[in-house]
Amino acid sequence: MSATDPLEQQINAFAQYLADERRASARTVETYIRDLRSFRDYVRDEGLPADARKLDIVALRGFLASLFGSNQASTMKKKVSAIRSLFKFLLKRHIIEQNPAAGLRSPKIAHSLPRFLTVEQAFRVMEAPPKEERRAKPLKARDQALLETLYSTGVRVSELAGMNVDHCDFTESEVRVLGKGGKERIVPLGKSAAEAIQAYLPERGVLLEQAKQGEPEALWLSRSGRRLGVRQVQNVVRRHGTLGAGRGDLHPHAMRHTCATHLLDAGADLRSIQELLGHSSLSTTQRYTHVSVDRLMEVYDRAHPLARDKSSDG
Repeated sequence: MSATDPLEQQINAFAQYLADERRASARTVETYIRDLRSFRDYVRDEGLPADARKLDIVALRGFLASLFGSNQASTMKKKVSAIRSLFKFLLKRHIIEQNPAAGLRSPKIAHSLPRFLTVEQAFRVMEAPPKEERRAKPLKARDQALLETLYSTGVRVSELAGMNVDHCDFTESEVRVLGKGGKERIVPLGKSAAEAIQAYLPERGVLLEQAKQGEPEALWLSRSGRRLGVRQVQNVVRRHGTLGAGRGDLHPHAMRHTCATHLLDAGADLRSIQELLGHSSLSTTQRYTHVSVDRLMEVYDRAHPLARDKSSDG
């Protein structure tokens, strides 16, 4: 098979569609195409026709069967999603007349509940940066503002890293966030986070002054004046998770879960939390109800007289 067989051309057309019309990120496009090219490799190795117009559900199921045992369910689910998206696109463009991928089923994934901090742990993490004696003042101010913002807004780590100074509106107490698929949303900025950012801004100016090639539009700067990357944000969170709460495994996503869980515990409705977090589906947000129910049962078992009597029965 040549590199320009029909299936390869169909995959390339789908990639162009994702980038141009769906405005998907380069990383998203790359992930989809990598999964689809592994499907194309299977078609080639099995001697099947390298043309979506000539492939049926048996061929698609054969590909998934070839992955079974050597791939996690989450990996197989992504590949199913990629194949479904490709064939849906081809059907929409009238390249195929029927969609064999409509009959594909994704493997079930056992969802683990989101990990989060208690309120006390969250406060200790927020208070950790100023206590570092040997840390430079600008970095202390930055780290505290960064942690406060993660906890206050529940933004994704990529969204936080992409923030610019002019995204913050202290008059309205809100911040503009660029989410998945280039979707923009406005997120409330809590009082503590707003005050921490305002305290950080003069120190941020110090970082810029010391930099040879700084990035003046970026909100979160490294000691060299450059925008903090996702990995650097993860390091900041891990550092202060260890110092503040003894949680060396703390990750920005856990801060996101913590924000959502604490809001739900305080009475916020799921729709509001969905808007805050930028979830496209309410079912994603509903995972937090399971967390709160588990916590409710813990409190019940610990505090309710009947629960105590039952646990003490001999």
